[in-house]
Amino acid sequence: MSSANLTRSETAARARAVDVHSYEVELDLRGAVDPQRTNFPVVTTIEFTSSTDETWIDFLGDSVESVTVNGESVPVVYDGARITIGGLREINVVSVAATGRYSRSGEGLHRFVDPVDGETYLYTQYEPADARRVFACFEQPDLKAPFTFVVAAPEHWQVLSNQVAERQRSTEGAQTVTFAPTLPISTYITAIVAGPYHRVDAIWTRGDLEVPLGVLCRASLAEYLDADEILEITAQGMDYYADHFEFPYPFTKYDQVFVPEYNLGAMENPGCVTFTEAYVFRGVATDAQRQGRANTILHEMAHMWFGDLVTMKWWDDLWLKESFADYMGALVSAEATEFRDAWVSFANRRKAWAYLQDQLPTTHPIVADIVDLEAAKLNFDGITYAKGASVLKQLVAYVGRDAFFDGIRRYFHAHAFGNTTLGDLLSELSAASGRDLAEWARHWLQTTGVTALSLERAGDRCEIVQSTPRPHRLAVGIYDFDDAGDLVRTERRELDVAESRTRLDLPDAPLTLLNDDDLTYAKIRLDEHSLATVDESLDRVRDPLARGLVWSALWNATRDGELAAARYVSMAQRFSPSEENLALLASVLANAPAAIEHYLPAAERPSARADWLEAVWAGLFAAEPGSGAQLSFARALAAAAETADHRAADIRGILEGIGAPTGLALDPDLRWALWTALSATGNADESDLAEELRLDDTATGRTAYLQAQAARPRADVKAHAWASVLADRTLTNDHLDAVIGGFRAGARRDLTAPYDADYFAVLRDTWADRSIEIARRIVVGLFPPADTLDPVDAWLAANSDAPAALRRLVVEQRDHLARDLRVQKLNTP
Repeated sequence: MSSANLTRSETAARARAVDVHSYEVELDLRGAVDPQRTNFPVVTTIEFTSSTDETWIDFLGDSVESVTVNGESVPVVYDGARITIGGLREINVVSVAATGRYSRSGEGLHRFVDPVDGETYLYTQYEPADARRVFACFEQPDLKAPFTFVVAAPEHWQVLSNQVAERQRSTEGAQTVTFAPTLPISTYITAIVAGPYHRVDAIWTRGDLEVPLGVLCRASLAEYLDADEILEITAQGMDYYADHFEFPYPFTKYDQVFVPEYNLGAMENPGCVTFTEAYVFRGVATDAQRQGRANTILHEMAHMWFGDLVTMKWWDDLWLKESFADYMGALVSAEATEFRDAWVSFANRRKAWAYLQDQLPTTHPIVADIVDLEAAKLNFDGITYAKGASVLKQLVAYVGRDAFFDGIRRYFHAHAFGNTTLGDLLSELSAASGRDLAEWARHWLQTTGVTALSLERAGDRCEIVQSTPRPHRLAVGIYDFDDAGDLVRTERRELDVAESRTRLDLPDAPLTLLNDDDLTYAKIRLDEHSLATVDESLDRVRDPLARGLVWSALWNATRDGELAAARYVSMAQRFSPSEENLALLASVLANAPAAIEHYLPAAERPSARADWLEAVWAGLFAAEPGSGAQLSFARALAAAAETADHRAADIRGILEGIGAPTGLALDPDLRWALWTALSATGNADESDLAEELRLDDTATGRTAYLQAQAARPRADVKAHAWASVLADRTLTNDHLDAVIGGFRAGARRDLTAPYDADYFAVLRDTWADRSIEIARRIVVGLFPPADTLDPVDAWLAANSDAPAALRRLVVEQRDHLARDLRVQKLNTP
C-alpha cells in the first residue's frame, strides 16, 4: 500500500499521541500568473504536544526543502507522502519549508486560466485528504486546530480564506494578506481562494450577531451571476438555522465562491464555501435548476454546524455530516424558501441515487467501515447522502420533530469544535426523545439493502409485505377520482410496520399508494389495479409528491425487471408533456432514454430511439413558449438526437435560426448540446464546431468543443480520444470528462468495442499513476457496455490483489452491466 493511503488504525494511533495547538501556513502565490510555473513555495509551522518521540507529517508535493524541530534543523526524511520527524518533546514547534504543485485535477490548489480575459484563478479543494497537497499537516479530521494563513499574491487579486483578513500589506505589485486565526477546525475544511474574482457583498443580522456575506465568481461570468437570489436563499437559510438550532452561526463571515473545473457540487469550508460554476447559469434556468442550487446552498450552510462545528472522528461516520446536510437542505428549501415542493425532488431524484447504490454488491451501512482514505474517497455516495437523509426523515417521523431538534441542539452544545461518533449523537437524541435508539440504529444505520414494500389483496384482506423486515413508520394513501376526473387522496392511514406481513383493512380504490408522503426509505410496488390506473391516468394524480412516488415506483420496477421497459417508455411519452413539476419532468426525460439504452433488447432500440426522438420533438413544440418545460424538452431533444438522426436537418435549422419553436432560448449550453448530437451522428463537421467555438470561446465553450469533436463517428477520432484520455496529462478534470463523453457519444459500439481489451489492460497502471479523482473518472467513464460479463469477470479473477478501491469501482460497473443484461433478457419476447 502506498504511504499516501492513510489508514484508520494508524491515524487513530497518531491522534492518541499528538494534540495539535495551532498551524501557521505561509503560501507564496505570486508566481501563479506565470504559466511556466507549476509549483509554489509554502512554509508550515505546527505547534503540538506529543507523547511519542517520533511521528509523521503528511505532504504530497514536489519537494521538502527543510524541516526544523524545536528550533533545530534536522535531516529531511520524506518519501513523497510522509515527512518523518523525531526527537520530539512534550511540547513541540515544527516548521516545514516545501514546494507544492498547482493542480489541474481539482484536488489541492487548482489553477485555472480564463480564456476570455487571460486571468488566473485559484481555489483549494481538500476533502477528504488533499490539504496535504498544499501544506504539511496532520491530515485527519480528529486533529483539529486553529489555522492562521498568510498569503502572498498579485496585488489586484481577491484573496480569501476561512477567516477575515487581519492585515494586508502591499509591495511592488504584490500583496501579503494575513488572516485572523480560525477556531479549531479540521485540515480538510481549510480553504484559500485567490484571483480577480467579481464580488457582491451583503450582511446578515440576527440580534447582536452580524455576519458579512459575499458572493463571488470569475469576472467573465459576472453578467450571469444572479447574486440577489443567492443572497436571498442564504438569508432564508441563516434565519431558519438560527431559529431551529439555537446555536449562533459559529464563524465570522460567510463567503460563497463559484469556481471553475470543480469536482463537486460544493464544499462546506467554514466561512468560505466553494461551489461549481454550473450554478452560474449562462442562459435561462428552469425552476428545477434553481431549486437544485438552493438545496445545495442550504446543504452547505447546514455543514457549518454538522461537520464544521462538530466533526466526525474518522470517515466511518461521514454520515454525521452528509446525511444531516442532505436532509436539512430539502427541509429548509421546503419550509423557508419559494421551493415548497423540494421533498418531491428529493423523493424522486435523491432517493433514486440511494436505491441504485444500495442495490450494488458494494453497498455498505450508513455507518460504514472505512479502513483507509481510498475507501473514504469512494464513500461520498448515495448511501451516505441520500439514504442517510431518507433515514433521518424516518427518524423524525419516529421520535417526533420537537424531540429531533432538541436532540441536535444538545449535540451541538455538548460537542462544539470537537469530534464525535454515532454513539454521541444517539445519546443526545435518546435523551431528548425518551426512546432508546440503539435498536433503531441497528436496523437503519448498521444494515444494508433496500426494503421493497408491496400490497397483497385477497378479497377483503390486505397485507403490506416487506422483502426485508425493518421497522417503518409509514402512511398508506387511498386515491379516487373526483368529480373533475382527478385522482385525489380520499383517505390516509399512518401506521407502524415491522413484520414481514402486516394486516390492515383498506377499501377498494383506483390507486393505493404505499409510503404516501414519503416518510420511510423503501421501494414501493404498485398492485396490479393501481398500476392499471396510473397507466391510464397518471397525469390525473394532482399531488406532485404522490405523482413523484408513482414515477419512482415505476422506474424502480423497470430497473428490477418487474415492469416492461417498453411500458415505462410508453408512459413517459404519454405523460411527460403534461408533467407540471419540472424536477419530475427532468427525471422522466432522463429515465426513458436510459430504459431504451440499458433495458431494451438491442434489436428493439433503433425503433424505440426514433419514437422517443419524435416524442420529445412533439413535446418541445407543444410546451408553453419560454417555459421551463420547453427548455427541458429541448435538452431532451439534444440527448435523443445523439442516437437517432432523422431530425438532424430540423435541428440544424434551429441552430441556424430556422424553424425553432416560439420562445426557445438558445443559450450557449443548449447550442453545444445540439451540435454534439449532430456531431455524434455524423451530421456536423469540424468547420461547424470551429464556428460555434468562435461564437463561444469561453472555458465552457472550449470544454464543449472537445466533447463535440470526440463525438464524431470516425475510427481515427475515437483512437485520438482514447489516447488522450490515457496519455495526455495536460487535460484538466473537466476536459477529461469531455473527451470521455465524446468517446462514448452516440452509442457506437462498432467504434468503441475495439478498445474493450485495452481498458482492462490499463486499469492497474491507471490507478497507480493517476490521482484517485482522475483515475476514478477513467475507470467509470470508459467501462465498456459489452454484451457479456466474461471480460470483466476475467479481470476480477486475475486481479484479486488489486487495490480495494479500484476493485470496488470495477465490481460496481460489473453489477450495472449484469443488471442491464438480466433486464434485457426479461424484456426479450
